[in-house]
This record gives sequence, structure tokens and C-alpha cells, in this order.
Amino acid sequence: MIKVIAVVGPTAVGKSDLAVELALRLEERTGLRGEVVNADSMQLYRGMDIGTAKITREEMRGVPHHLLDVWEVSEPADVASYQEMARDRIDECAERGVLPVLVGGSGLYVRAVLDRLEFPGTDPEVRARLEAELADHGPGVLHARLAELDPEAARTILPGNGRRIVRALEVIELTGAPFTANLPDHDTPYYPCAQIGLTAPRPELDARIDTRVDRMWERGLVEEVRRLDGWGLREGRTASRALGYAQALGQLDGDLTEEEAKESTARATRRFARRQESWFRRDPRVRWLPYDAPDLVERALSHVEAAMTGPQEYPGETLVDVATLVPHSQHPAS
Repeated sequence: MIKVIAVVGPTAVGKSDLAVELALRLEERTGLRGEVVNADSMQLYRGMDIGTAKITREEMRGVPHHLLDVWEVSEPADVASYQEMARDRIDECAERGVLPVLVGGSGLYVRAVLDRLEFPGTDPEVRARLEAELADHGPGVLHARLAELDPEAARTILPGNGRRIVRALEVIELTGAPFTANLPDHDTPYYPCAQIGLTAPRPELDARIDTRVDRMWERGLVEEVRRLDGWGLREGRTASRALGYAQALGQLDGDLTEEEAKESTARATRRFARRQESWFRRDPRVRWLPYDAPDLVERALSHVEAAMTGPQEYPGETLVDVATLVPHSQHPAS
């Protein structure tokens, strides 16, 4: 019996909507009620609603959602803490006869829940030294060092994400092994799980991202950021660098025009979506489905039902090969 369903894929592909539909339909198909557990690292932050496309109360349609709005924007993200919280929610759901639906595009957070992933400790002196280098030289220098030590990690961490670059370099120094070597193989699950990935052709996904960014500004992202600034957003090492939030802060400071902030956000989000797709594409356990399939929910439910009957095989011909959706040259290196 599977313990959790996971809905994964790049940003703006419709994961939250599918998660709600699955939760609503599960009981009639499996006899188990469904509830949603958030695996989007930025939606863990209280008040970061518009820029993260956080699901609204109306969009939840009565389905309980867990792990939204649990951190203050001044707090740094902590995947180890998230792992503990998420597993507590999943275990509690199991005790109530509920099948949780884990949903999000933060790849490390998803794997932290689903797989036997342990996080190396931290060393205050090493961390302080690396953070001082980050402050003095910027993330580009450290990212170049990471590319030499662990090319795979450098491909999955944005060059401007100083916090994650520092952590990767810290782990390498403390363990003597590449940061990515601390990730387990895909055959060491912590929970039996059915994973569903949503895909979209690259041009369509880019268009959806552009539309989402326009709506963020229309719905008041800048005012949301102005309010969060008073809550300590600038002091937050993670939240202040979130896509859209960093650009809106730049607009408030007069460093960017509105159009420049929107274009920068859309461009960075498109790059991020490619990295998300590349991350999840490496996991052979994900059953890929087109985001706009007319029978999407039915196909997803059928996969869940099949997973509940026993171990699953994943023959290539039954999967959607992401590489076939757009010309090969448009895909990131994997």
C-alpha cells in the first residue's frame, strides 16, 4: 500500500489544481480521503502569496492543506526541518486513514520527504568563512568553484543562489565528497509512493510563465513585497531572493522599472523551470502526463490505483519522454 502520492514538475504547469482534484476524487476510487501537503519551499513562508501563486481558500475547494505559511520571511529555509514537519503530517494522515498528496516543484524538498535522505551537519566556522567569501566576492566566484568540485550540483543550483552554493561547498568540505553524492539513488524510498509528473511543451510553458508574471504584478505583488519588507523580508536570506520578490524589491528601491522587474522575473523563472524539469526527469519512478490531457485526472487516478496493488514497472513506452516535447537543443544539459 502506498503511503503518499506526489505531484511534481516545473512551475506554472498546474500541479496544485491536479493535487486538489486527486484529493477530491480519491475516496470514491480508493476508499481513502485525500489531503494536500505542500512541497514548495517558498509557499512555506507566511505572507508570500501572490509571488508564489499560493493556492487560495476558494481554490482548495474544502480539501485540507498542510505546511502553508509556517515560516516567517526573516527565517532562512531549512530543508531538514521541513523533512521532519512533512513526515509528521504524512504519518498523522496515515493514522487517520487519509492518503496525502505531496505537491510542489522544489526537488530537494520532495526527495527529502520521499527518500532516505540524510542531511550532513553544519560547521559554524566553515559556514562563516564561506559566507564571508560570498559577501566579499559575490555568488559567481563561489559558483565557479562549485562547478569545478561538483559539476552536477552547479547545474542544479542557480548561479545567483548564494545560500545554496555556500551550503553545497560546506557539505563538500565537511564530507570530502561531492554535494550530489549525499543524494541517495532512486531505489531507496522512505515511503511507498505514486509519483505523477506534469509536462508541457517548452513554448507553452514559457507562455504560461509569462502570463503568471504579468498577473503577479496586476494582483499587487509590489504592495505585497512592501508589506513583507516591514516584516523583515530583506533580512531573510532565503525569502528576499525568491523569484519575483527580489525583483519587486529592486523596483521599490528604484533600481528597476516595472517592466524590467517583470522581464527579469519571467526570464529567471523560465530558467528555473528548466532546472526543475531536469531534476525530476532523472527520477525513473515519475509517471509523466501531459498537463493539458483531457483525461488527466482519470489517468492520474489509474496510476494511483495501480500503485496501490503492488510494485510498479515503468516500461519506457508507457511514459511521456520529456525530450520529445521540444527540440533537443532547447533542453538543459542533464
